[in-house]
Amino acid sequence: MNSRKTIRYTMEDVAPAVAMLQKGGLVALPTETVYGLAVNAENSAAVWVLYEVKQREREKALSVLVTGMEMVENYCQNIPPQAYALAEHYWPGPLTMILEDKGVVSALVNDGSGTLGVRCPDHPLTQAILRQAGVALAAPSANPSDQPSPKTAQEVLDYFDGHIEGIVDGGPCAVGVESTILDLTVTPPQLLRPGGMPLEALEGVVGEIAVDHAVTGQLKPDEKPRAPGMKYRHYAPHAKVTVLTGDGAKTAAYIREKITPGAGVICFDEYAELFPDCITHCLGPEGDKAEQARRVFDALREFDHTDVTEIYAQCPDDTGLGLAIGNRLKKAAGFHLIDADRPLIVGLTGGTGAGKTSALAALVDLGGTVLDCDAVYHQMLRTDPALREAITAAFGPVFCPDGSLDRQKLGTLVFSDHAALDRLNAIVYEYLPPELMRRAAGQSLVGLDAINLVESGLDRLCACTVAVLAPAEDRVRRIMARDGISRDYARLRISAQPSDGFYREHCSHILENTCAGPAQFRDQARIFFRKMLREIEHL
Repeated sequence: MNSRKTIRYTMEDVAPAVAMLQKGGLVALPTETVYGLAVNAENSAAVWVLYEVKQREREKALSVLVTGMEMVENYCQNIPPQAYALAEHYWPGPLTMILEDKGVVSALVNDGSGTLGVRCPDHPLTQAILRQAGVALAAPSANPSDQPSPKTAQEVLDYFDGHIEGIVDGGPCAVGVESTILDLTVTPPQLLRPGGMPLEALEGVVGEIAVDHAVTGQLKPDEKPRAPGMKYRHYAPHAKVTVLTGDGAKTAAYIREKITPGAGVICFDEYAELFPDCITHCLGPEGDKAEQARRVFDALREFDHTDVTEIYAQCPDDTGLGLAIGNRLKKAAGFHLIDADRPLIVGLTGGTGAGKTSALAALVDLGGTVLDCDAVYHQMLRTDPALREAITAAFGPVFCPDGSLDRQKLGTLVFSDHAALDRLNAIVYEYLPPELMRRAAGQSLVGLDAINLVESGLDRLCACTVAVLAPAEDRVRRIMARDGISRDYARLRISAQPSDGFYREHCSHILENTCAGPAQFRDQARIFFRKMLREIEHL
C-alpha cells in the first residue's frame, strides 16, 4: 500500500468517514473500549487490506460492529434467546457475542468455523456512522498485531498514520480494555476473552458460563486461539514482564525485595513510593478496577520508550474487571506469574538411599517447611472421614473396629489387581492435594517429600521438581547400613524402583549425590537450592 496522509476528523459530521467506508477505505473509529480499525464487512477487498495493514494472521477471525439486534438478524441465524436477553441488558456496550453466521459478510471475516462475532459499541460517533453506512463494519482493535490496543486517536496515528484513509477522533476511550467475548453457539455459553463487561454481569442474565482455558493459561504452540489476542504475547512490551498476584501489600513487598534500580514497575497507586529508584507506572488505586482498566495499556506501552529490561507488575484479583485487566497483564508476561499468597512448593523425589533426607534438611536450612506426603496420607487415613468413606465405598470394610486401617486386607485387594490399585490411587490423589495445600498455607517455601511425586500427579502442585540421584552402589551401601539388610536384598529394592532415566525425563531439576557423607551432601544441596530458587524467581 502506498503511504498517504491520514485524514483526522474531529467534527460531528461523520459523512466523509461514511463515504470512505463505502468506497472500501480503512477508517479508525472510537468505541467505549478501545479504537477499532473498520472496513465494510461485506467488501472482501477492503477486508483483505485490513489484514495487511494490521499485519494480522488470516486464520484469526474478525468481529463486526452493528447498530443492534435488528442488524444482527441480517448477518446471523438461529439466534438463541440468550442473545436477545444480553442485548437488552448490555447493548450498546463492551460485549461481543459469537453467533451462527448467515454468510452475508465476506468469507475473509470468518475463520471457517461458521460463526460471527457481533458487537454494538457504546459511542455516539460510531453509532452514527453505522446507521448512515447501513452495513456491519469489520473492526478489530486499531493496533498492529501483538501491540497494545489504542485508547486515543493519537495512539492510532502513531501506529498507522499514512497507512489508513481516516480516523474519527472521538476522544479517549472510557473503558480501556477490549470487549468481552462470549460464545453463544455452545452450551453452556463460553467466555473466550474477558473484557469491559464483567463475567459476573453476564452470569446474572444467562446463568452458568464456562471459561475457556486460554483465559487463565497459555495455549500450546500448535493450538488455535478461539478469540483475538488469546495465544501470543499480546500487549507485551519489549522488556520481560513478571506478574505478581495476591494481596497488594504482599506483592509490593515481593517486588521491593527483588527489583533492581532502573527496572520497571507497574503498581497500584498506594505502593508507588516503595520504588523510588525504578521507572514506575501506576495502574490506579488498588480498589478502583475501572481506572486500572483505563491505564493498563498505557502502562505496558510506555515502557517501550525506556531501556528497562525487566518489569514487575502488580495484578488485581479476578473479580469484576479484574479478570480482564489480569488477563492483559498475564498475556504480556507470557504467563510468567508469581502468586504472593501461595508458597513456593518444591517437589523432591528419588530412589531410596540417594540422600533425599539430607536434601530436605538443606531446604529446611533455607527456611523451608517439609511435608512428608506419605505421613500426611497415613494421618488422613485416621482422621479424614471423607477419605475413609471413599475407600470403604470402593473396597468394603477395610477399617478395623478401633478405626485403624487393616493394611493387610486392603493390600490383598489392591496389590494383585492393577485396576483396584489404580482406583485406590485415584481416591488418594483426589483427597491428598487439598490437604497438602491447606498445610502449606502461610508458608513461603515448602518441600514436598513424595516417592511417587511424578506418578501420582503431585508434581502439578510444584513450581519445580527435584530428583535426588546417586550411584547405585553408593545407594546399596547406605541402605545396608541404615536398614541392616544384605547387599543382595538392597540391590533388589533398588531394582524395583524407577530408573535414573525416568527421573531425568520427568523432573525439572536433578541433584546428584556423590558426596562422602550426609553432612557434605547437605552443604552441597543448600548451594544447589539457593541457585535453583534464584533461577525460578527470575524465569
